Amino acid sequence: MANRIVTGAHYGLIDWLAQRVTAVVMAIYILLAITLLLIFSPDDYSSWKTIFSNQWMRIVTLIFFLSLCWHAWIGVRNILMDYIHKTSIRLTIQVLVIFSLFFYAVWAIEIMWG
Repeated sequence: MANRIVTGAHYGLIDWLAQRVTAVVMAIYILLAITLLLIFSPDDYSSWKTIFSNQWMRIVTLIFFLSLCWHAWIGVRNILMDYIHKTSIRLTIQVLVIFSLFFYAVWAIEIMWG
């Protein structure tokens, strides 16, 4: 019997699953948004505001944006870990990505409830 030595932080399965779940959440939201756009056909600011004035739509949109940020973070982090080998450069880019995604999430909240 061969002994299997497992090393690392074991993020692979969790990250894989998180990306699949966030992708499903985003796909469902897009289908919902397309359905609402076909039903209501907003053509001016007041029509758009009416669609997003419902609390449930704001919450669903926030869940979409948080899923998008989480999905993007996992993807970018994995790409950076694979292709940027110098730790200081990779860490700098990762911190910039984290700040950017946090800024976008706060901005989405401000848009939805501002």
